[in-house]
Amino acid sequence: MKQSWKGSVLLAPVPPVLVSCGDLEHPNVLTVAWTGVLNTRPPMTYISLRPERYSYELIQKSRCFCINLPTAALVKAVDFCGCRSGRQVDKFSHCGLTPAPSQEIEAPMVEQSPVSLECRVKDIVPLGTHHMFTAEIVRVNVEESLLDQAGKLDLSKAGLLAYAHGEYFALGKKLGKFGDSVRKKRKKRN
Repeated sequence: MKQSWKGSVLLAPVPPVLVSCGDLEHPNVLTVAWTGVLNTRPPMTYISLRPERYSYELIQKSRCFCINLPTAALVKAVDFCGCRSGRQVDKFSHCGLTPAPSQEIEAPMVEQSPVSLECRVKDIVPLGTHHMFTAEIVRVNVEESLLDQAGKLDLSKAGLLAYAHGEYFALGKKLGKFGDSVRKKRKKRN
């Protein structure tokens, strides 16, 4: 039996990403759980922010940001960056994070993140409490330790973090691959 509640934002798990913005001289980082993929070609993503947030101003002005996928080892930094404002504290310094230069945009990457997506804002959509920044992913930076011999990405090695209804989780064991349910089984050769 299920209870029926009024509409809410109970969608889980979601990625609690570290979004870096500003520039190398004045970097800022915040935690965003409202993000995802919008399109394949061109590769598009989004983040949703409240207009009163410090990072909103920085991203609106620069028209760029970097989505950094955090590992379970970064859980304290992820939590802190979601609870404090860059107006009052240098979150990079406080959390021991290192701003690193991006390839295509002025917003820095988080060096400790194994995967960083450089994003250029295409549009800002007012939705209510939050505004959605739609953005093209112009560059993906991947830690070499996540690549196999053929250069294929293996995100299962990253130890990424997930967020579900106020709690953080380390992603667990692999259960399968996309397409397994429809893939034809190979015949065994004798």
